Amino acid sequence: MNDQILRLENQLCFPLYAAAKDVVNRYKPLLSKIDLTYTQYIVMMVLWEYKSVSVKELGERLYLDSGTLTPLLKRLEGKGFVRRARSSKDERTVDITVTEAGEKLKEKAVKIPLEMAKCMPLSPEEAKALYTLLYKLLDK
Repeated sequence: MNDQILRLENQLCFPLYAAAKDVVNRYKPLLSKIDLTYTQYIVMMVLWEYKSVSVKELGERLYLDSGTLTPLLKRLEGKGFVRRARSSKDERTVDITVTEAGEKLKEKAVKIPLEMAKCMPLSPEEAKALYTLLYKLLDK
């Protein structure tokens, strides 16, 4: 039997996992200043771009299921950043819309990507190559 295949150093999954965990941890102090978790932040990024999306569309864009999104969206609604409403076209669909307070939050969040870029040990070219490879893994 080839035990080499089971060595941690031979697994692509481990550096992906560890790097993702490290990156999210680096976001925490920046996001705490605007009262968001990382998952709430990526939801808000989608809403800042599209203004309104269904829960289903949001889940597809973020690779999250409705069981994860529902409590998260309730918390964002409680903070006044989003509004949840049944679709007028299909009552089974829940639409999420960014509020005025959510839009104002964007002004504070705009600095976060620049701060994150400073703490990443990658050149712009390396970052772009990594981005491309990761989306290839996600089959985008």
